[in-house]
Amino acid sequence: MTRAIAFRFAIPLVMVAVSVVGAQQKPAGLGFFISSAGSGNGANLGGLDGADKHCQQLAAGVGAGNRTWRAYLSAGGAKPVHAKDRIGAGPWTNAKGVTVATSVADLHSDANKLSKENSLTEKGEVVNGRGDTPNRHDILTGSNLDGTLAGDNLTCGNWTSSGEGSAQVGHHDRQGGGQNPNSWNSAHASKGCSQENLRGTGGDGLIYCFAVK
Repeated sequence: MTRAIAFRFAIPLVMVAVSVVGAQQKPAGLGFFISSAGSGNGANLGGLDGADKHCQQLAAGVGAGNRTWRAYLSAGGAKPVHAKDRIGAGPWTNAKGVTVATSVADLHSDANKLSKENSLTEKGEVVNGRGDTPNRHDILTGSNLDGTLAGDNLTCGNWTSSGEGSAQVGHHDRQGGGQNPNSWNSAHASKGCSQENLRGTGGDGLIYCFAVK
């Protein structure tokens, strides 16, 4: 009888130990992705708030909605908004568990791990790049290489226009044309703000999403 009672108490203790080990081995979780789809209305994302909401909804769709998500986008106006200041402190991990950057400084340095293979969607899928059909490597940012606003005229009306204007974009696959063809966040300006014009220069209205916390 004594052995039976001891055994009954031992089982929960073993389960607790296993749970603790499992928790220690659990990866940090999704913290960075490229949106699997854009707004469908070119660079009109509903402003920064609409872009953030899009990131949040996509994250929630894969079970990461418990984190606060922000779009990597800069915006102009009386009080300019810089993408680098919107995304938290890092580190950020992709859907496959790869840490693409450890901090804001690391993200904007040559040491980051951003590439076609690592800059995945929230579903863990690779986004078409240069040489694929269709090419979708232009990612909307409105930003300079250092993550600051590229200019008031390079945000498609602060992400509310699908007509006139232009947007600074980066190449998620780190190759192509433009002033900085290997840049993930500031390769060149788009042809326009409509879905058709974004696709015409190798994009699809996609954005980078980062977990703030």
